[in-house]
Amino acid sequence: MSELLKLRNYINGAFTDAADGRTTEVIDPTTGEVYATAPLSAQADVDAAMDAAAAAFEAWRDTTPSQRQLALLKIADAIEARAEELVATESKNTGKPLALTASEEIPPMVDQIRFFAGAARMLEGKSAGEYMDGMTSIIRREPVGVCAQVAPWNYPMMMAVWKFAPAIAAGNTVVLKPSDTTPASTVLLAEIIGEILPAGVFNVICGDRETGRAMVEHETPAMASITGSVRAGMQVAASAAKDVKRVHLELGGKAPVVVFADADIPAAVEGISVAGYFNAGQDCTAATRVLVHESIHDEFVAQLAKAAAETKTGQPDDEDVLYGPLNNANQLAQVTGFIDRLPAHAKVEAGGHRVGDKGYFYAPTVVSGLQQDDEIIQNEVFGPVITVQKFSDEAEAVRNANGVEFALASSVWTKDHATAMRMAKRLDFGAVWINTHIPLVAEMPHGGFKKSGYGKDLSAYGFEDYTRIKHVMTSISE
Repeated sequence: MSELLKLRNYINGAFTDAADGRTTEVIDPTTGEVYATAPLSAQADVDAAMDAAAAAFEAWRDTTPSQRQLALLKIADAIEARAEELVATESKNTGKPLALTASEEIPPMVDQIRFFAGAARMLEGKSAGEYMDGMTSIIRREPVGVCAQVAPWNYPMMMAVWKFAPAIAAGNTVVLKPSDTTPASTVLLAEIIGEILPAGVFNVICGDRETGRAMVEHETPAMASITGSVRAGMQVAASAAKDVKRVHLELGGKAPVVVFADADIPAAVEGISVAGYFNAGQDCTAATRVLVHESIHDEFVAQLAKAAAETKTGQPDDEDVLYGPLNNANQLAQVTGFIDRLPAHAKVEAGGHRVGDKGYFYAPTVVSGLQQDDEIIQNEVFGPVITVQKFSDEAEAVRNANGVEFALASSVWTKDHATAMRMAKRLDFGAVWINTHIPLVAEMPHGGFKKSGYGKDLSAYGFEDYTRIKHVMTSISE
């Protein structure tokens, strides 16, 4: 048996073990076997990271936008230079296909960092002026302070970027915790970033839910940011409320995909199947809840089932696979449970089973015959499962699309411009794609409503979330 990889925390510019020496095992999801250990950080480690971030903030907040921009541009360049190593680490971390991770994650990560590097020099606000006789008012945009950030396991590298890049661009310092199942790539990012940023500006601590809870409850951070489950988000919001911390939440999703009778069915099937199965459906914006007009329902389901049967899951080095395993044993059990509990009126058109007896692979799945109040319609599966419902008219489509507790993303498939615009207005989701699903760009915001959370990632809006507004008024009377 090969020696286990030993991961370490990164605090105040140095790699270190947990203060009490405790560790947790990290599992390779393609095999179900342990391949690494990571610190199981406790209060002492959280205290050390927060102290380091607070001390570094005293100097980092006074850096100029151009200095922060230059640092982020260097980080982006360094990530590009070590892309192959990052991809290999992330693939081991998650089981993702190597080729797709290289093409679909590294370029957006680098682009997003460079976007926030530019955003650092483009803060906007009201112009100075006299709004009262004899007084001049100005607006200052300032960093909020130390940011406690928790990233998820579905996109460990990319979500780390979404967390640290806007925070650091705005002049904040960061304590970031990766998921306990996927710490490896974040630790590698710390190594890369640590060669560029001053000690204490960027800190990484590994651990479990208790570690994350200790971060959020700590008195030092001015802001807590989490991407994760609704339950986790609610716990963070409740903890942060005790000392009125600012909170940024990107939580679950249950994206409706509304396919009208005039849609290009082959194009819709292709786009939806990729957006539903990519990353094993482990994406809060995934196209997994299809509502299709009754007149084309049977044809659409037949074509979607065929597309599912042709979609391949497998090992990271297989260039023909679209996705790898589910992230962990608990997630495999969750997806399996949804299928096992399907009501009698549901029909599994494709998949619906585990693939192999090693690792956490699950077949591309299509389920039809579902009703609005079914569990699998109302709750997030977070797996390679696409559900299909019928609708008879636009009003029913809107009602059922909006009839869930999540409100992150949605899409509409139609050739009629007016239909698309009406649906874009009526869909109660933070994003509406038309005749596509899932593309993201750094310049546009990502975030939802209702139980999908609040605050925006990406874009100038995401950058502004990491700033505070101060009014300064001075007398100019003679």
